[in-house]
Amino acid sequence: MKTIISIAMAATLATLSGAAYADAALAKKKNCMACHATDKKLIGPAYKDVAAKYKADESAVPKLVEHVRKGSSGVWGQIPMPANPQVSEAEAQTLVKWILSL
Repeated sequence: MKTIISIAMAATLATLSGAAYADAALAKKKNCMACHATDKKLIGPAYKDVAAKYKADESAVPKLVEHVRKGSSGVWGQIPMPANPQVSEAEAQTLVKWILSL
């Protein structure tokens, strides 16, 4: 019985870590990492800081998806976030959910 549980846990962890890697890879592919990093401020805020700021905000996902796709200004200072029309709605949701999970 322990072996079955261990195998199930290992499969779940592999799936979750694969999803996290895939979302980091998507962020890199969509050029998000040119301005953002997971754990430090670059041009834009660190993704961990974004996750902390929106932790209790139930409307965070649609709000941040819009910021990703249409851009925003004044949220994290004077440097605006440009629009990213090359990021589809589904990709933006995937990215935002990944960011908020950090």
